[in-house]
Amino acid sequence: MSDWKPKRFWKTASTTQSDAGFTVLLDERTVKTPAKAALVVPTLAMAEAIAAEWDAQVETVDPTTMPVTRGANAAIDKVRTQRAEVAALLADYGDSDLLCYRAAGPQELIARQAKAWDPLLDWAAETLGARLVVGEGVMHVAQDPESLGRLRAEVEAFDDFALAAVHDLISISGSLVLALAVTKNALSVEQAWDASRVDEHWQIEQWGEDDEATASELTKRAAFLDAARFYTLSR
Repeated sequence: MSDWKPKRFWKTASTTQSDAGFTVLLDERTVKTPAKAALVVPTLAMAEAIAAEWDAQVETVDPTTMPVTRGANAAIDKVRTQRAEVAALLADYGDSDLLCYRAAGPQELIARQAKAWDPLLDWAAETLGARLVVGEGVMHVAQDPESLGRLRAEVEAFDDFALAAVHDLISISGSLVLALAVTKNALSVEQAWDASRVDEHWQIEQWGEDDEATASELTKRAAFLDAARFYTLSR
């Protein structure tokens, strides 16, 4: 596999506004997405964040250090071109939400899950009109179609950029409810992350930390926080 990376060719990165939104210029060149579409974003704050990422590149471009740019690329090249499929995929998480699958034991873990997750399910029922059913173990728990329909409507209401952020919030946490709580400011992103890791943190307490698992968790946490920031920048 080639490790070639594009070299920095520009002196300054700046933002500019157009009828369609905001974009980034590298000197006088407009930034494009990997699919060669115009990188036009909905807010000045997002454009400025993208410009800052490009400005921070030194000799070569490292996409791993550019989460806002990557999010915008995903919104334009992926979500916009297959919006219905992405929305359907994310809405389906309502039928298998992490918060609905509880341990059979021990009692301390059962209590910890209930303390972290029950208030969120109550919030979804009271605020979104979507009461989800809780089950024990990993067997599928059938949910009320009306509740699932309300969750689906929430997902479908997101614009392309918000949907790109919500995609990562949901896929990383395994919970549609957690993602919606973050977007509606019912939960901070740090609180949502902790709620999504109840089981993993319990295992660490019982068996100790594993270097590989710890590294993986740090990577996922960073991506989760990046997704929440991208959502905020899109508003």
